[in-house]
Amino acid sequence: MSSLNPIVIIPARLPATRLPGKPLADIHGVPMIVHVWRRAVAAGIGPVVVAAGDTEIAEAVIAHGGNAVLTDPDHPSGSDRVWEALEKVDPERQFGAVVNVQGDLPTIDPAIIRAVFEPLDHPGVDISTLVAEITVEEERSNPNVVKAVVGFADEARIGRALYFTRATAPWGDGPHYHHIGLYGYRRDALRRFVGLRQGVLEKREKLEQLRALENGMRIDAALVDTIPLGVDTPADLDRAREMLKPAP
Repeated sequence: MSSLNPIVIIPARLPATRLPGKPLADIHGVPMIVHVWRRAVAAGIGPVVVAAGDTEIAEAVIAHGGNAVLTDPDHPSGSDRVWEALEKVDPERQFGAVVNVQGDLPTIDPAIIRAVFEPLDHPGVDISTLVAEITVEEERSNPNVVKAVVGFADEARIGRALYFTRATAPWGDGPHYHHIGLYGYRRDALRRFVGLRQGVLEKREKLEQLRALENGMRIDAALVDTIPLGVDTPADLDRAREMLKPAP
């Protein structure tokens, strides 16, 4: 994968409906976004940059020794924010691939960040992502749990994503897969993606990744064993604080 010369970019902005200002939420004296940055650095993929939609986020990252770049606060999606940051930090196009790590994953295992790059080893893959097998029965029918339709061959850990949906799919006996919203992009694939119009199914399912599939782009998924904790509510934040509690 070294030939791709990847970079990790973490998009973050302060406005949030359920937990306003969450990138700066305090977790044992350190802002949440800094915890995410540290995990991404520990993954050892390549340089890590926070694409900040607000000055306060950039200042917090820089104060803790990280690298951040200011981006337009009004971007419609994290992908657009990542693309702007990539163009700003790498105008000479030295990085051939980028991983988009969400800024609300303070407990994420660095190995999970590394895993998202594995599917890009196939030259035909435009975008890579992650899935984990659903083990909690009610999640199969929960529309807030996005399902990835992937047919993994026997013993395979990487497969082609055919669809993403909030419904229970596919039908019949067999596993269902929980989509994990980390993405790896070939640089040209990300450039193309952010230039596309919203797709019909994307609007219907409210899933941005369907825009890529509707336009013939290939997404492959790597199968991992755990789903990282996403911090969206005060209860999630309390759980992250407990998980990251310093040893006595």
